[in-house]
Amino acid sequence: MKKSYITRTLIVVSFLTIGFLINSCTKGFLDAKPSTAIVTPTSLSDFQQLLDYTLTNKTSSLPQLSCDDYYFINDTAYQAGSPTEQNAYVWNKDLFGGQVARPDWNSPYLSVFYANSAISGLNSLKVSPTDQAQYNDILGQAYFMRAFSFFDLVKNFSPVYDDATASTDLGIPLKLNPNVNENEPRSTVKQTYNQIISDLGTACRLLSPNLPAQNLNRASKPSAFGLFARLYLSMRKYPQAELYADSALALYNTLIDYNTISKTSHVPFTRTNAESLFYSTYAGGYNVPVYNSADNINIDTTLLASYAPNDLRRSIFFITNSSTGLIKAKIGYSAGGNTFSGLATDEIYLIKAECAARRQDSQTALQYLNALLVNRFTTGTYIPYTTATANILSTILLERRKELVWRAGLRWDDLRRLNKEGANITLTRVLNGVTYTLPPNSPLYVFPIPDDEIALSRIQQNIR
Repeated sequence: MKKSYITRTLIVVSFLTIGFLINSCTKGFLDAKPSTAIVTPTSLSDFQQLLDYTLTNKTSSLPQLSCDDYYFINDTAYQAGSPTEQNAYVWNKDLFGGQVARPDWNSPYLSVFYANSAISGLNSLKVSPTDQAQYNDILGQAYFMRAFSFFDLVKNFSPVYDDATASTDLGIPLKLNPNVNENEPRSTVKQTYNQIISDLGTACRLLSPNLPAQNLNRASKPSAFGLFARLYLSMRKYPQAELYADSALALYNTLIDYNTISKTSHVPFTRTNAESLFYSTYAGGYNVPVYNSADNINIDTTLLASYAPNDLRRSIFFITNSSTGLIKAKIGYSAGGNTFSGLATDEIYLIKAECAARRQDSQTALQYLNALLVNRFTTGTYIPYTTATANILSTILLERRKELVWRAGLRWDDLRRLNKEGANITLTRVLNGVTYTLPPNSPLYVFPIPDDEIALSRIQQNIR
């Protein structure tokens, strides 16, 4: 019997076969083996290499394709996109247009598979007391990886969290072991979030409090607290989001002074820049989400106009093509060929500020907002917001839009949660004389599960 992607997720990876390469300059567990060999991790170093595999910690591009950060410049440009890019742009019910093996679904489940393999193997591994701290940290990384991947899946393929309906809304299949012979049905949204919270709680207890500055693909306690803050913000549980933002910033709160960043470089940031808490990128497979690559799109003009003249983000985040005049997103915190979808301290500052504003603590909200923005303006030009000059919550949400643009699908997540609270934001596209709209709380905010997964696993499809 055929197995779904979740259960057949590279059976050959069940413990990593030949052909899988890792970014490592030393020989070890993942080095090339004879073609008939199946390699089983047996040491802490092996398990660390397994979790470091270059295809882990990838997130869906669909939120970026569907949000209002950009527009196709004309119908010809639109037609040049893949079926998924075209359908996501105008929010068609048939999103994938016959395309199969979608990385938006498959890549997070591949990470889940690796995490489960590590958890299972580590639970059977005996370690000496001198290795216990390293063992705990690697096991914590695995639980974080599973939580990170489950969260990416549920916020794309399930309704936004709502206490009133979470017990009946369809969540995702929760694969909790590496057994490739088991199919899992869809859980509820509540069950999914409970599992993510459980995994993150375990990760927080196990992970090192020190940020691995040269290995930011590895989780740490600050990044786990940061993911908790993002998770609870998405759930609209603001007291919990603020608590975990505080915990993350208590361990690591560095901000970059953008006056030290090149305004002309296409790659202004390093991969190990001082604000990054955890490194991940989009799974790829599309042209639009990639920084500074698509010649057929332009950044939303209203968004561009929202940056003040002395706001360095306008020139550091975007670049104008001298021959076409099109404005593109530069290579950001990923410092590579794909889009950053990890965690960084600027996001945590904004979560703290928003949550403080929601509980009517204006002074604290502005303290964190101003601490971020003074590092974003030309030295000596920033005028701090005050309670007399700002509608505080609206200002914070606008700054969140400007700061976190083209990053981690956060704009799409914000549209989902804010519309749930009555923000009444309608998205509009005009293409070849036809106007397309996405109304608030539309079922089209939940992406369909790829057809090949439905055919193989027989799980229930989302209603669009």
